[in-house]
Amino acid sequence: MPRLQNYLDRISYRGLLTPDIQTLFAIHKAQAFSVPYEAIDVLAGLTPDHGIEAVFDKIVLRRRGGWCYETNGLLGWALQQAGFEVQRAVAGVYRKDKGDSTLGNHVVLLVKLEHSYLADLGLGDALREPLVLREGEHAQGALIFRLEKLPDGYWRFYNHALGSPTSFDFRDVPADEELLAAKGAELRADPDSFFVQNFESILMRDNSSVAILGRVLRFTSLAGVEKHLIASPEHMEQLLVQHFGIRGVDMRALWPKILQRHEALFGAANAVPP
Repeated sequence: MPRLQNYLDRISYRGLLTPDIQTLFAIHKAQAFSVPYEAIDVLAGLTPDHGIEAVFDKIVLRRRGGWCYETNGLLGWALQQAGFEVQRAVAGVYRKDKGDSTLGNHVVLLVKLEHSYLADLGLGDALREPLVLREGEHAQGALIFRLEKLPDGYWRFYNHALGSPTSFDFRDVPADEELLAAKGAELRADPDSFFVQNFESILMRDNSSVAILGRVLRFTSLAGVEKHLIASPEHMEQLLVQHFGIRGVDMRALWPKILQRHEALFGAANAVPP
């Protein structure tokens, strides 16, 4: 059975567990810097189980990462175990550009204290700490985020200038879990899904991040973006351990798909991306 202490050990959290703003921020940041965002299982053609026991086994016991349904599912469970009032909410990444068809491609958490706070560790390179649900700019170190209340009742989150994706919309209402399940199933089955086509793993730091996108190792910081072409599946496996703590992924099986996608995007399997 999932145990909160195992989760706290996984994210190296040693603080108090009182349901207050200090604990909320500290747990959120500890998971942000310990658990990578990744959807490797989807690329591999597997079917992720979003139930808490399966997510706990994957992220806590096997020390993997996950996509939003897993990372935010785990965070929400842990916060509830620590005594927080947590509400899951449906979100739509790029709803600003693509409309309501995006709803359900992301799930976020709203934590109720004296004010409501947006908690989200399922976007990749985005929030390090929660945001109070208030319009305007919000600084986290040198990174600036923004929240806007839209006329249709949705909130729009704008990511920091170096982060991607750039925005998502959500409402402060309980999640439609059937919609989330259906959209998750679509994203892991649709041949045109970003997750079906692309290898991605991202881990954040205060003002920077490290990522593997396809066969490219990318370091993003305030100084700019540094990119390195990954030479082989063996090299990829080494980098997954070194930067993300991820072990046990058979990169030899995924490598042909990664090369094919790289060639489709950049014109040749060995092309250095711009």
